[in-house]
Amino acid sequence: MSAKVYVFNGWAAKETAWKRCRFLRDRIFSYAEQLDGLADEVVSREKNVIFAGWSMGGATALRLAAAFPRKVKGLVLLAATPRMMAAPDWPGMSERRLAALRFSLDAGGTGGDICGEPFDSIYDAADAVNLQRGLDFLRETDLRIELIDLLASGALRCPVRIFQSEKDCVVHPNNAKFLSAVFPQSIVETVPGAEHALPLSIPDRIDEVMNGF
Repeated sequence: MSAKVYVFNGWAAKETAWKRCRFLRDRIFSYAEQLDGLADEVVSREKNVIFAGWSMGGATALRLAAAFPRKVKGLVLLAATPRMMAAPDWPGMSERRLAALRFSLDAGGTGGDICGEPFDSIYDAADAVNLQRGLDFLRETDLRIELIDLLASGALRCPVRIFQSEKDCVVHPNNAKFLSAVFPQSIVETVPGAEHALPLSIPDRIDEVMNGF
C-alpha cells in the first residue's frame, strides 16, 4: 500500500524549517496554503495519506484526520494542539502571548536564532495579510469536539506519534494529554527543554518515525 506523505508547516514558517529532516515527502503545505483550503482539496483526492503537522500545521493535520479518518495511515504531531488559546477549561496561550508572537516575528526574533539557524531563514514576516489570517486561525480554532467524535467513531486506527517539549511556551505541554486520550493507540514522547521548533531540534527522531510508517 502506497501513501502520499504530506507535511503541514507552522504559522509564518518557511519550508526551510524542515531542512534537517530527511524523510521522503510529497509536499510541504505552507501555512497560507492551509488557510486557503488547498490541503483539504489535495487530501480529498487521495486514497492513503501520512501526515506530519507542526504547531499550526498540527491543527491542520488533526482537522484533516477528523475529516478523512480512513485515508490516514500515519499521523505525527509536533507541538500540536486542538486549541491554542486558553479557556476556563483549557490551558493555553493568552491574548498577550499571542500578540508577543507577532511582535517577535516583526522584530526578527530579537536578533537570535532557532536551533542554530538564523531566525529569518526559518520565519517570514513579509506577508502581513496572511500572518494576520494565521493569527486569527490560531485564535479561533477549537477541534476538541471533532476529535472526541472521532474517538467515539473508532474510524481512525493508524499509528500516532506525539512529540511535545516539556516547557514549550507556545503550545501548552498539557495539551498532549488530551491528544493521547483521543488517540489511545498513540505514543507520546516528551522532548526536554522548551524548544517549539521541533523539526529543527529533533529531525532524527522525526525521520525515524516517518520512515517507520
